[in-house]
Order: sequence, then C-alpha cells, then structure tokens
Amino acid sequence: MRWLKPAAFTVSLLPLAWLAWQASYGSLGANPVEFINRYLGDWALRFLLIALAVTPVRRWSGWNRLARLRRMMGLFAFFYVFLHLASYVGLDLFFDWAALWKDVLKRNYITLGMVAVLLLTPLAVTSTDGMIRRLGGARWRRLHQLVYVAGILAVAHFWLMVKADIREPLAYALILAVLLGWRLWGFAGRRLRA
Repeated sequence: MRWLKPAAFTVSLLPLAWLAWQASYGSLGANPVEFINRYLGDWALRFLLIALAVTPVRRWSGWNRLARLRRMMGLFAFFYVFLHLASYVGLDLFFDWAALWKDVLKRNYITLGMVAVLLLTPLAVTSTDGMIRRLGGARWRRLHQLVYVAGILAVAHFWLMVKADIREPLAYALILAVLLGWRLWGFAGRRLRA
C-alpha cells in the first residue's frame, strides 16, 4: 500500500489549499485576519486529535498500516500550529513582540496556547529516525508523551477563547477525553497484569 502515505500527505494539505482558494476569491469574511487565524487553529487542533487517534483506531480496526501515518499526522499538527501562530504574530500583531508578550501575560488562552506550542516544538524537532536513534526508544517515547499535555492545553486554549457557543470546544474536549481515557485504561491494565 505505497499509496497510503502520499494520499495522506495530499489530503493533509487540502485545508491549506482551501484557505488559499478562499483568500484568492476574497471569501474570508468581514475580518480576514481573524478568519485565517481561527481556521488554522481549528485545523491544528484537528490534526493533533487525528495524530492521537491513530493508535486507538489501529488497535480497534486491526489495520496496522495506520501506524505509518502517526508521525506524519503529528508533523502536520505542528505545521498547522506553526501557521496559526505565524498568522497571529504576523497578520494580527504585525510582529510587535511587546504586544505579543503583553498578550501572553494578560490572556489566559494565549498563555495556554503558547505553552502548547513550546511543548510541541521538541516533538516536531525529534520526529526523525535519526533523533529516535540518538535519544533511544524509551527516552523518545517519554518525551513524546508531552503530546498529551499539549492536547489538553490546546483544547483549553480553544475553550477559553470562545466567548459564547462552547459546543465546538466541548466536542473536541470529549474526543480528547476518549483518546486519553483509552490510553489510561490500557496503562492501568498493563500495570495490573505486571
């Protein structure tokens, strides 16, 4: 199934292509900067949840080839996180670093988002085969468990940012709770068997 990775890569770029198409036709609404920022943030969170879902879906379905997509989905999550952050810093703040620092200190949802970015950055940097060998499998796996904390922070970032209708952040929170609960259940089961 050599088509799986190229197909997943292509599909993962479709949200960005759709955004570019909308921008080229002036379809970004009354506040294009806010639209771009939120759109990219939504996709960052979706890809983070997709990356976290690969292992449970693989185990439930028995389709072991899905494991080959986990790292790619994690890197796409970081890619969209980076674009989300870049749109905020570049398009919204015009690279005003003092305003960024002020926002980080003043707004809880931005603080949580920045911490999530800081946690995801070493995961993206260490996602190569060479870094896995350099760190060793056990240390690499421990480091990459930071994705669970980053996922919680990302959902909290979205939840705190929304002012009225919490249905969408609630849906993401429930999905994350199921994914993390599945892992905790498996961890507890392994501890009991040991």
